[in-house]
Amino acid sequence: MVTLIILSVIGVMALFSEILNFKKALLPLIMLGLAGAFVADVMDWNHPHQWYNKMMAVDNYSVAFTGLMILITFLWFIMSPSFFKEISSRTDHFALIIFALVGAQLMTSFSNMLMLFLAIEILSIPMYILAGSNKSDLKSNEASLKYFLMGAFATGFLLFGIALIYGVTGSFNLDAIRRYIMMHGIENSFMFYAGVLMLIAGLAFKSSLAPFHFWSPDVYTGSPTVITAFMSTVVKTAAFAAFFRLFVTCFVSATGMWATTLWVISALTIVIGNVTAVYQVDFKRMLAYSSISHAGYMLLAILAMNQTASSALLYYTAAYSISSLTSFGILLVVSHTTGNDSIASFNGLAKKNPLLAAVTIVTMLSLAGIPPMAGFFAKYYIFSAAIENHYTGLVIIAVLGSLVGVFYYFRIIIAMFKEESEVVIPINGVFKALLIVTSIAALALGIFPQLLTGLL
Repeated sequence: MVTLIILSVIGVMALFSEILNFKKALLPLIMLGLAGAFVADVMDWNHPHQWYNKMMAVDNYSVAFTGLMILITFLWFIMSPSFFKEISSRTDHFALIIFALVGAQLMTSFSNMLMLFLAIEILSIPMYILAGSNKSDLKSNEASLKYFLMGAFATGFLLFGIALIYGVTGSFNLDAIRRYIMMHGIENSFMFYAGVLMLIAGLAFKSSLAPFHFWSPDVYTGSPTVITAFMSTVVKTAAFAAFFRLFVTCFVSATGMWATTLWVISALTIVIGNVTAVYQVDFKRMLAYSSISHAGYMLLAILAMNQTASSALLYYTAAYSISSLTSFGILLVVSHTTGNDSIASFNGLAKKNPLLAAVTIVTMLSLAGIPPMAGFFAKYYIFSAAIENHYTGLVIIAVLGSLVGVFYYFRIIIAMFKEESEVVIPINGVFKALLIVTSIAALALGIFPQLLTGLL
């Protein structure tokens, strides 16, 4: 509760920063507020409680994912000022990011489907605006429009699914729905089955799962790079935290109704994401399809739904978020100098900026799942959880998809050692420190995975 209040106050403070004339001090205040929110979140550890008429439930699961998203947002704010050249534009953007984080926090701790809907909208509406925040770029405007139209369409599916579930069970409360399923059974309830399928469709859009992923490459590519970084980290983490919480709480006793559907969606997502990424010549678009493939891997945790699945999902989202944030940070530096986002812009990077090249290698190895990076153990834990629940066939598809992923990640590494004009790629001290810290974190999580795997 305290965490939510602190984050909301920070967002309101950002909105009033221009009127009260403290916009120059806004960034340090936000960083301080995020640190306070993180401390308040940690203090809720092992102190589960419900609030807001039992529509929200704070437990170790919500605390862990909320803490992760606050940390990633803190790192994002270190990276973002280079994009917002005008102080006046920072205030609105920073406020929208904080309110999106509020929605993300609610998505990890809802215990009522109405709160799930509100949380998704609180997260989504700022992101629709931020996707089009580069008003002078037609691609950014297009990204915002596509994101909004497809998001509104997906929200309709989500709401209709919630309505059908309520029609069958008579409640929006997750525990009440679970008890109804256990007591009455829903084997012959077509309405319930349709409701679950519509919930899957709505959440699959938010998670960029195939075949609901078509918005993702265009929106990721058209949005400003710093906004795409936030989408691929905090937004994706929140989406899967909500997805897992909903299904493990409500529908664990009805897996026969939806497990096959999620199996097919996961396999399609892994195959489409990895295969399509191979053909991309734009680094940013390649990362978009890479993000889709990683969503397919994360879905394995929801299918596994055993004691290790929640820890595996937390570890995977942490490893992926750190590596993804680093990737977009690298792209910001390279594209600022070269003027484009193509893979060719990385040619000769090993000579232009050896430190940046080293960070890129660490990041690509982690995303590819090469030991001892965090990405390897993230896949190992999530694949192990799936195998425990007898999804060996799907894991084989995931492993083959990972092998395809190695190809396009290594293309970046190979490009860095090609002969090219030795144009210096400058990088400021703060940004350099950020990239070093995140790359070390990706390595440290791989060497010491128990830092996260034992939490849940």
